[in-house]
Amino acid sequence: MSSSTVANPVLRVAPAAPSAAAAHFRASLAFHADVSDVAAALAAGGDPGFPGFVVLDSRSTESWDQGHVPGAVHLPTALIPVQAEDLLDKSVPVVTYCWGPGCNGATRAALALAELGYQVKEMLGGFEYWVREGFAFETWEGSERRAVDSLTAPVGADDCGC
Repeated sequence: MSSSTVANPVLRVAPAAPSAAAAHFRASLAFHADVSDVAAALAAGGDPGFPGFVVLDSRSTESWDQGHVPGAVHLPTALIPVQAEDLLDKSVPVVTYCWGPGCNGATRAALALAELGYQVKEMLGGFEYWVREGFAFETWEGSERRAVDSLTAPVGADDCGC
C-alpha cells in the first residue's frame, strides 16, 4: 500500500465546521479552569473569596495532608451530599480539583455539586499540575513550593502566555 492511499490519521475524521468548533470550545471553557488562571486569580485577590469563586479539594484527608491549594476547602466527593450546604454558598462558583489528569475525582465532585445546584468548574491538571507549575501549596507541616517543571510551564516566566 503506498503512502498516498493510506488515510491521514489526523484527518481520517474531518474537522468540525468552524461554528461547531467554536461552540464546543466555548462550552469547554464554561466547564474548565486552567491551573495558571486559578493561581493568578487567587494571587490577585489574596484569598479565594475575592476572585469570586471557591476552590474545593475533593480528595481524601490523607491526600489533603500531603498537600493542597492554599485557601482551598476540603470536602471529599463522598461527603458532598451531606456537607456541601454547610461549607459552600450556592451563589459563589466552585472550582474542583483532585490529584491530576489521571483521576476523575474532580469531575465526580463537580457533578455532585452541579446536581445540588452549585455553579461549578473543574481545574484541569489538578493538584499535580498545581505543583508542577511551581505554585505554593500547603501540607500539615506548612507551606511548600517546588521548582517549575519545564514540561508544564516556562521557567522564570510569570505565565505561560496561553
